[in-house]
Amino acid sequence: MFRPSFIYIGSFCLILSLLSFFNIIYSYYFEVFINIDSFLYTLFLSLVFSSLFFLKKNDFKKITIYEKIISVALGYLILPILISVPYFVGFNNLSFIDSYFEAISGFTSTGFTIFENIKHLDQSLLIWRSTSQWFGGLYFLISILFLIDIYDENYKKILTNFISLDINETIKQSTKILFVYTSITLGLFLIYKIINLRTFDAFNLSLTIISSGGFLNVNSISEVLQSNFQIYIFSISMLISFFGILLPYNILTSKKKELLVFTEDYYLLFYLLFLIGIFFLFFNQNNNFPITLFSLISSISNIGFSFEKYSQDNFLFLILIIIGGSLVSTSSGLRFLKIFLLTKFSFNELVSHAKPKHIILNKMLFSKVKININDINKYFFTVIIFILSLTLLICLLTLFGIEFDIAFKLGILTLMNTVNSSLHGLENLNFTDFSIPLKFILILFMIIGRIEFISILILIKKFVFKN
Repeated sequence: MFRPSFIYIGSFCLILSLLSFFNIIYSYYFEVFINIDSFLYTLFLSLVFSSLFFLKKNDFKKITIYEKIISVALGYLILPILISVPYFVGFNNLSFIDSYFEAISGFTSTGFTIFENIKHLDQSLLIWRSTSQWFGGLYFLISILFLIDIYDENYKKILTNFISLDINETIKQSTKILFVYTSITLGLFLIYKIINLRTFDAFNLSLTIISSGGFLNVNSISEVLQSNFQIYIFSISMLISFFGILLPYNILTSKKKELLVFTEDYYLLFYLLFLIGIFFLFFNQNNNFPITLFSLISSISNIGFSFEKYSQDNFLFLILIIIGGSLVSTSSGLRFLKIFLLTKFSFNELVSHAKPKHIILNKMLFSKVKININDINKYFFTVIIFILSLTLLICLLTLFGIEFDIAFKLGILTLMNTVNSSLHGLENLNFTDFSIPLKFILILFMIIGRIEFISILILIKKFVFKN
């Protein structure tokens, strides 16, 4: 393992040990003593791994972007092993691959599950599933900081005024993200309590929504949300995974911020309002707008929840999932602003050839920054890598006997880390019946979906096309 990988993953093991300690307390609180040993194993293993980080001398020398990408990827492989321990130890009939599949699905905030009936799980394991999503969301956000050098300058300024971050600035910004992330989680919990959700449901859902996860502590969201008022408030809360995670912080400190910090959020707001108008006019099935709004926001935030009794299997939802939301959020997707700027640049290029004398400024609204051709190239290759990854995944799924239409939808959901539901006609998909090789394929592509697609291109350029 690369030394920076050791340092990066070891620091997160320390956080995981703390979370496993909390779950031991939950087990005592719910009097589920049978699970205490499994969480103790996770606590012990996490502390052992993280302690090696402190025992080794750290000079924090300059780390290359390749080492950073590999470090993040290895974290997605290694940390879920620790997360899977309570599943593997707590269930006598659960194999390691099923335990690892559940852990990966939670850590990548995807939401695929091998449990057919969630009600068979006790409270401490339900909290552990939600905790794994919360932990994965935090890992994803800090990984954005760690890999900030691969992003364009506009995105960098959303996070920090520094073009590149040294170890001290990375720690400072990571601490800020941890504080904001935890504060928003607490805020979501209070909101869910205000709309009269059970404390246990409110706690689990706050961990899930902040991370754009797909795990529920019940078999259907309709068991929790039973009034239109609750549906409306919950739908609005899901926008936390759509807008930038630092938006509340930036608003509170707006006097010290430049307008550029809010550029992406302005675009996302107009995009959201446009979609709400379109769906209200043309896709409001059965004149039940609360359910329609819920499905819309669940899709654009890459959460994927749906009300099964209102099946809305529509290809448009898959398109919205692919587009995604903010870069600095826990959602997946190609990101709206990237697609918008790539489309605008392409249109301007076509117009410039048709009307050579026509002056076109490739400039972002609400910003003085012009669109950089290098950034456009990154956006273009991001789309290409996504298409190639999706094509490969669909081919592999069909080779294992999955029908093409199901393979197509499942491929998109896997790469976009979005749970299967009635929004896509996949609510009855049983991952327990999948073969071991097929589960490994989904695990691999869930990880690929959580890593920035441009990172894959950088690694290919480094190790395949060395010259």
